[in-house]
Amino acid sequence: MKNRLALLAMVAMFTHWPVATYGQRAAFTRADTLRGSYTTPQRAWWDVTFYDLHVAVNPSDSSIRGFNGITYRVLKPAQEMQIDLMIPLDVDSMMQDGKAVAFRREGNAFFATLASAQRPGTSKSITVYYHGKPQPAKRPPWDGGFSWRTDSLGAPWVVTTDQGMGASAWWPNKDTQADEPDSQRVAITVPDPLINVSNGRPRSTTHHPNGTTTYEWFVTNPINNYAIAVAAGQYAHYSEEYAGEQGTLTMDFWPLAYHLDAAKRQWVQARPVLQCFEHWFGPYPWYADGYKLIEVSNNGMEHQSAVAYGNGFANGYRGRESSGTGLGMKWDFIIVHESAHEWFGNNITTRDLADMWVHESFANYAEGIYTECLFGKQSGADYIVGNRRGVRNDRPIIPEAYGVNAQGSGDMYIKGGEMLHTIRQIVNDDAKWRSILRGLNATFWHQTVTGSQVQDYISKGAGTNLSKVFEQYLTTTKVPVLEYAVEGASVKFRWTNVVPGFAMPVRARLADDAYSWIHPTEAWQSVALSSATNFTVDVNFYVEAKNVGGGGAAPAGSSAR
Repeated sequence: MKNRLALLAMVAMFTHWPVATYGQRAAFTRADTLRGSYTTPQRAWWDVTFYDLHVAVNPSDSSIRGFNGITYRVLKPAQEMQIDLMIPLDVDSMMQDGKAVAFRREGNAFFATLASAQRPGTSKSITVYYHGKPQPAKRPPWDGGFSWRTDSLGAPWVVTTDQGMGASAWWPNKDTQADEPDSQRVAITVPDPLINVSNGRPRSTTHHPNGTTTYEWFVTNPINNYAIAVAAGQYAHYSEEYAGEQGTLTMDFWPLAYHLDAAKRQWVQARPVLQCFEHWFGPYPWYADGYKLIEVSNNGMEHQSAVAYGNGFANGYRGRESSGTGLGMKWDFIIVHESAHEWFGNNITTRDLADMWVHESFANYAEGIYTECLFGKQSGADYIVGNRRGVRNDRPIIPEAYGVNAQGSGDMYIKGGEMLHTIRQIVNDDAKWRSILRGLNATFWHQTVTGSQVQDYISKGAGTNLSKVFEQYLTTTKVPVLEYAVEGASVKFRWTNVVPGFAMPVRARLADDAYSWIHPTEAWQSVALSSATNFTVDVNFYVEAKNVGGGGAAPAGSSAR
């Protein structure tokens, strides 16, 4: 038991979820609906088109002050607008058309009563002025907010993380993944000699008489709000160019100045990562905004075009790896996993937190894909299957409710990756599988989606209905069990521990020298079996095999746990 718990603690460190959350069931409140639903009357009528964010950061007292100009398109007539900003931050005023806007507060949500007509089809703006001491991050990146740290030389080092928690932890916005601005300005003012690095490309640097400097960054593409980041420290900078599928991509690197040499040694891995992922997933989604790695004081985060890195300039994850194969020690986990989110999480963003498996399952699976790019298909499979030991199966990957800002189990990482690896086996055509992965990113390019859209696209691309496969792995904690019994020269088999109608095909060894396809259902059926062969199931399928007849033997690797 001790070894099992130690393994789970290690696996948790490879992800953005803490072990302590397991088994806890949320009691949903009105506040959860206000935060999690994008169809409430105060949110559904307007579509964000641009955020103009300006924030002054003061490390001396852990406070911030600023404003956000929110430009939006009116979809239907309305009078009340919800804008989110978390306690203990406070709104000073709201302005529209040069006039003050009345507002009221309900917890982390502010409701503005708009005086002027909101005519469908028109574009309007409202500016929210605010200040306060944002909630400090207790255990970033899992518990987000502002991290007020110092580097090893004692200089201030300030970074933000807010995935899941919400971007309104530090700036006012429409805090839902469902509505992304088409572009955004991020202007951060910090005390000298700190340098702030945020998303997109630098537009200007303005020095002020009071010993502060404003660093203006601009994102020209749609961006999810939790990807907007502050990274303020005493940084060095160097850059490279990458010849990619859509031309020349700029690669900018921002380590702390005293880590410059270490960064130049370790971050060379970013180039082959991009090459691998462009091959499998399609063009890097943000050529206009570039690719950045930024050293931060936490483990890392997928901030769009500004990947946060805190892995100590070493392979593995903090000197360890999760698969038990040693393969994860041959590459830098944070560069690989967080860069994969540029495709799955940033390019394709789920509208509801309940569908975060789309972000994390694919990013976990991408670790195996990168291992395959480096060492071949078998090594990639070995890495993924090795990770299986970290699956907990305590709660479903998809939570019990949508629209309440709820996430499912941390199994959305490893178990989700196992599911995708299993689906690759069902597709049984690597060229087709690659076209599905690339097609997802092309079809949903710079879009917000539902998990159902992703499932339907994969089924269509595979040419087979995978709905029961997704239902099994995403909505239950049950691992499919293939019961079998060897009877002379044949073997009978059936699925148990499955959702009704589950009929996933698998490869099984029916002869000494090869695997063959069988098509189990919940009803018993049989096939011929070589008398010299023990019946086994291909370990690449995330299932359990159970001998219920006393003959034959299940392979050591076929168990899911």
